[in-house]
Amino acid sequence: MALSPASPVFSIPGRFATFVIAALLATACSFQERQRPQGTALEGGTQENGIVGSENVKVGETWWFALPVPANKSAKPIEITEASIVEVPQGMKVLEYGAYSLEDTEGLALLVKEGSKFTPRFEELRDYSDKPVKVAPHKSSDIYYLARLKITGLPSKSARYCRFDYRQGGREFTQTLDCEVELTGK
Repeated sequence: MALSPASPVFSIPGRFATFVIAALLATACSFQERQRPQGTALEGGTQENGIVGSENVKVGETWWFALPVPANKSAKPIEITEASIVEVPQGMKVLEYGAYSLEDTEGLALLVKEGSKFTPRFEELRDYSDKPVKVAPHKSSDIYYLARLKITGLPSKSARYCRFDYRQGGREFTQTLDCEVELTGK
Protein backbone atom coordinates (compact mmCIF):
# COMPACT_ATOMS: atom_id res chain seq x y z
CA MET A 1 0.00 0.00 0.00
CA ALA A 2 1.47 3.32 -1.05
CA LEU A 3 0.97 6.47 1.03
CA SER A 4 -0.23 9.54 -0.75
CA PRO A 5 0.27 13.16 0.36
CA ALA A 6 -3.45 13.25 1.24
CA SER A 7 -3.14 10.41 3.76
CA PRO A 8 -3.34 11.26 7.50
CA VAL A 9 0.33 10.35 7.99
CA PHE A 10 1.45 13.17 5.72
CA SER A 11 -1.19 15.70 6.77
CA ILE A 12 -0.30 15.82 10.50
CA PRO A 13 3.22 17.20 9.96
CA GLY A 14 1.83 19.57 7.35
CA ARG A 15 -0.85 20.81 9.73
CA PHE A 16 1.71 21.17 12.52
CA ALA A 17 4.02 23.20 10.27
CA THR A 18 1.10 25.40 9.25
CA PHE A 19 0.21 25.91 12.94
CA VAL A 20 3.81 26.81 13.83
CA ILE A 21 4.08 29.28 10.95
CA ALA A 22 0.74 30.89 11.89
CA ALA A 23 1.84 31.18 15.54
CA LEU A 24 5.15 32.78 14.53
CA LEU A 25 3.38 35.26 12.26
CA ALA A 26 0.92 36.19 15.03
CA THR A 27 3.79 36.69 17.47
CA ALA A 28 5.73 38.79 14.96
CA CYS A 29 2.67 40.96 14.26
CA SER A 30 2.01 41.40 17.98
CA PHE A 31 5.68 42.28 18.58
CA GLN A 32 5.58 44.74 15.69
CA GLU A 33 2.50 46.46 17.16
CA ARG A 34 4.35 47.05 20.46
CA GLN A 35 7.43 48.40 18.69
CA ARG A 36 6.27 51.99 18.55
CA PRO A 37 8.79 54.81 18.34
CA GLN A 38 9.86 56.24 21.68
CA GLY A 39 7.94 59.46 22.36
CA THR A 40 9.09 62.54 24.24
CA ALA A 41 5.86 64.58 24.55
CA LEU A 42 4.91 63.49 28.07
CA GLU A 43 6.11 64.37 31.51
CA GLY A 44 4.67 63.21 34.80
CA GLY A 45 5.50 66.01 37.20
CA THR A 46 6.34 65.34 40.84
CA GLN A 47 5.03 61.77 40.67
CA GLU A 48 8.12 60.86 38.67
CA ASN A 49 10.39 61.89 41.54
CA GLY A 50 9.38 59.72 44.44
CA ILE A 51 7.99 56.52 45.85
CA VAL A 52 4.48 56.18 47.23
CA GLY A 53 3.56 53.28 49.42
CA SER A 54 2.25 51.72 52.57
CA GLU A 55 3.94 49.53 55.16
CA ASN A 56 0.62 48.14 56.46
CA VAL A 57 -0.48 45.99 53.54
CA LYS A 58 -2.25 42.68 54.07
CA VAL A 59 -2.70 39.80 51.65
CA GLY A 60 -6.12 39.99 50.01
CA GLU A 61 -6.37 43.79 50.05
CA THR A 62 -6.97 45.86 46.93
CA TRP A 63 -5.26 49.21 46.37
CA TRP A 64 -5.64 51.93 43.73
CA PHE A 65 -2.38 53.52 42.55
CA ALA A 66 -2.35 56.68 40.42
CA LEU A 67 0.05 56.66 37.49
CA PRO A 68 1.68 60.07 36.80
CA VAL A 69 -0.83 62.67 35.64
CA PRO A 70 0.00 63.04 31.94
CA ALA A 71 1.29 66.46 30.97
CA ASN A 72 1.91 67.27 27.30
CA LYS A 73 5.09 69.34 27.09
CA SER A 74 5.02 69.47 23.28
CA ALA A 75 3.42 71.96 20.89
CA LYS A 76 1.05 69.37 19.38
CA PRO A 77 -1.99 67.70 21.00
CA ILE A 78 -1.79 64.03 21.95
CA GLU A 79 -4.32 61.24 22.49
CA ILE A 80 -3.38 58.67 25.11
CA THR A 81 -4.63 55.24 24.05
CA GLU A 82 -3.27 53.06 26.87
CA ALA A 83 -1.44 53.29 30.19
CA SER A 84 0.12 50.50 32.26
CA ILE A 85 2.70 49.62 34.88
CA VAL A 86 5.77 48.02 33.29
CA GLU A 87 7.23 46.05 36.22
CA VAL A 88 4.75 44.37 38.58
CA PRO A 89 6.40 42.16 41.24
CA GLN A 90 5.21 38.81 42.52
CA GLY A 91 2.66 39.30 45.26
CA MET A 92 0.91 42.07 43.37
CA LYS A 93 -1.57 41.62 40.52
CA VAL A 94 -3.05 44.33 38.31
CA LEU A 95 -6.81 43.73 38.20
CA GLU A 96 -7.62 46.61 35.88
CA TYR A 97 -6.69 50.08 34.73
CA GLY A 98 -9.05 53.02 34.72
CA ALA A 99 -8.99 56.69 33.79
CA TYR A 100 -10.81 59.13 36.04
CA SER A 101 -11.42 62.85 36.26
CA LEU A 102 -9.50 64.81 38.90
CA GLU A 103 -12.75 66.65 39.60
CA ASP A 104 -14.79 63.46 40.08
CA THR A 105 -12.22 62.01 42.50
CA GLU A 106 -11.90 65.36 44.30
CA GLY A 107 -8.20 65.57 43.53
CA LEU A 108 -5.51 63.00 42.86
CA ALA A 109 -6.12 59.66 44.56
CA LEU A 110 -2.39 58.90 44.66
CA LEU A 111 -2.62 55.66 46.66
CA VAL A 112 -5.81 54.52 48.34
CA LYS A 113 -7.04 51.26 49.83
CA GLU A 114 -10.31 50.00 48.42
CA GLY A 115 -13.08 50.25 50.99
CA SER A 116 -11.46 53.05 53.00
CA LYS A 117 -13.78 55.96 53.79
CA PHE A 118 -11.37 58.30 51.94
CA THR A 119 -11.26 56.20 48.76
CA PRO A 120 -13.37 57.46 45.86
CA ARG A 121 -16.12 55.08 44.80
CA PHE A 122 -14.54 54.34 41.43
CA GLU A 123 -17.31 51.90 40.48
CA GLU A 124 -19.78 54.82 40.57
CA LEU A 125 -17.58 57.25 38.59
CA ARG A 126 -17.17 57.66 34.84
CA ASP A 127 -14.18 55.63 33.59
CA TYR A 128 -12.64 57.46 30.61
CA SER A 129 -10.36 54.59 29.54
CA ASP A 130 -12.87 53.43 26.90
CA LYS A 131 -11.63 56.07 24.45
CA PRO A 132 -8.39 58.05 23.91
CA VAL A 133 -7.69 60.74 26.50
CA LYS A 134 -6.84 64.02 24.78
CA VAL A 135 -4.18 66.31 26.23
CA ALA A 136 -3.73 69.77 24.74
CA PRO A 137 -0.26 71.20 24.01
CA HIS A 138 1.59 72.51 27.08
CA LYS A 139 -1.21 71.34 29.40
CA SER A 140 -1.76 68.68 32.05
CA SER A 141 -4.61 66.27 31.64
CA ASP A 142 -7.74 66.55 33.78
CA ILE A 143 -7.98 62.77 33.43
CA TYR A 144 -5.48 60.49 35.13
CA TYR A 145 -4.92 56.73 35.08
CA LEU A 146 -5.06 54.36 38.02
CA ALA A 147 -4.09 50.73 38.44
CA ARG A 148 -6.26 48.56 40.69
CA LEU A 149 -3.80 46.27 42.48
CA LYS A 150 -4.63 43.08 44.37
CA ILE A 151 -2.15 41.92 47.03
CA THR A 152 -1.77 38.17 46.50
CA GLY A 153 1.31 37.78 48.71
CA LEU A 154 3.61 40.28 50.36
CA PRO A 155 5.47 41.88 47.41
CA SER A 156 9.25 41.54 47.56
CA LYS A 157 9.85 44.80 45.68
CA SER A 158 8.12 47.86 44.24
CA ALA A 159 6.01 48.11 41.10
CA ARG A 160 7.86 50.47 38.75
CA TYR A 161 7.70 52.45 35.54
CA CYS A 162 4.52 53.62 33.86
CA ARG A 163 4.13 53.25 30.11
CA PHE A 164 1.83 55.45 28.05
CA ASP A 165 0.91 54.71 24.44
CA TYR A 166 -0.34 57.71 22.50
CA ARG A 167 -1.02 59.24 19.10
CA GLN A 168 0.39 62.53 17.99
CA GLY A 169 0.26 64.01 14.50
CA GLY A 170 -1.12 60.75 13.07
CA ARG A 171 1.77 58.65 14.50
CA GLU A 172 1.81 56.13 17.35
CA PHE A 173 4.32 56.51 20.19
CA THR A 174 5.14 54.89 23.50
CA GLN A 175 6.82 56.58 26.43
CA THR A 176 7.80 55.28 29.85
CA LEU A 177 7.77 57.62 32.82
CA ASP A 178 9.31 56.90 36.18
CA CYS A 179 6.80 55.92 38.85
CA GLU A 180 7.02 53.61 41.83
CA VAL A 181 4.65 52.13 44.40
CA GLU A 182 5.93 50.07 47.32
CA LEU A 183 3.35 48.02 49.21
CA THR A 184 4.81 46.05 52.12
CA GLY A 185 3.48 44.46 55.29
CA LYS A 186 4.50 42.52 58.33
